[in-house]
Amino acid sequence: MELRELEYIVTIAREGSISRAAERLYMAQSSLSQFLQKYESELGTKLFMRTASGVRLTYSGEVFVKGAKQILFQYHQLRGELGDIEQLRSGRIEFGISTYRGTHLLPRVMRRFYELYPQVEVVIHEEQSKRLEERIAAGELDMALIVPQGEEIPCDPVMRDEVCILAHPRHPVTALIQQDETGNPYVDLREAAKFPFFLSGPSTILGGMAERMFAACGAFPRTLSADMSVELSAAMARQGLGLAFTYRSYAEESSGVHYLSIGKERVYLDLALIYPAGGYQSRATRALAELIRQHMAGP
Repeated sequence: MELRELEYIVTIAREGSISRAAERLYMAQSSLSQFLQKYESELGTKLFMRTASGVRLTYSGEVFVKGAKQILFQYHQLRGELGDIEQLRSGRIEFGISTYRGTHLLPRVMRRFYELYPQVEVVIHEEQSKRLEERIAAGELDMALIVPQGEEIPCDPVMRDEVCILAHPRHPVTALIQQDETGNPYVDLREAAKFPFFLSGPSTILGGMAERMFAACGAFPRTLSADMSVELSAAMARQGLGLAFTYRSYAEESSGVHYLSIGKERVYLDLALIYPAGGYQSRATRALAELIRQHMAGP
C-alpha cells in the first residue's frame, strides 16, 4: 500500500466520479479506471458501486476511505512536524554535561538558545564525563560536552582549557609564586604539594589528573578530602581552607583569589563536544553546538 494509491481512492470518493477524479489528479481516466479495478481485485472487495452519474462508496469502501484519510492526515501532520523540526520551530535535544561545567556554562548558553528557538526542548543530563561518554556510545544522548577519553567517538574540539590551582590571597602557597616571561603566575607542583589539598575522586577528570600529576612529580600532599566535587573543593579553597584544582575557563577574577598555573609549561586538557557514531546531527543539535562554541571562544 502506497500513499499515492490512498490519495487516488480518497479523491475518487470525494469527487464521486472517476473522470472528475482523473482531472483532479492530472492523469488519464482510463489509467485511473485500470488502477481502481486492479486495486479492488488485490483487496478482494469492491470499494465503489458504479452508478449512472458516477460512483459511490460501498460499506467496505467507507471503512477503507475513513482509514485512508486518517493515514494521510497523520502523514501530512508528520511532514509538517518534521518541517518544524528542520526550521527549529520544534524539536528536542538530549544533552549531557558535567555538573561543574554546566553550572558555569549552561545558564548563559540556554538563555540565548531559548531566545532564538523557544519551541526546541533541551533535556539536560548531568553526569561525569566518563559516564557521558558511555551514554553517547550507547546512543542515549544527542551530544555531550566532555573531556574525551576514547578515540572512537566523533568529537568536535571547542577549546584547550588550562588546569590550575586555586588559592586564597593569604594562603602560604602565594610565597612560592613565580612568573613566566609573560607575567603569568605559576607554582611548582612539588612545592605546592607541601600544603593540604581538597581533591575530587579519581573517577573524575580533575581527580584523575591530580593523581597522575602528583605521582609524576613524586609528591603526595595531605588531602582534606579525596572525593569532593570540583565546585565544593573550589569553594573551600576560596575561603583559604586549602588548595584545589580548577579550570582556567571558570576563573572568577573579581573574587580576589589566585589562579596559579601548574609549572612554567602549564597543564592543559582538551574540551570537546561529542556525538553518537553514525554522523547524524539534527539541526537543533548543530544550533546548540554553535552557541556553545561561540561562548567558549569568548568575546
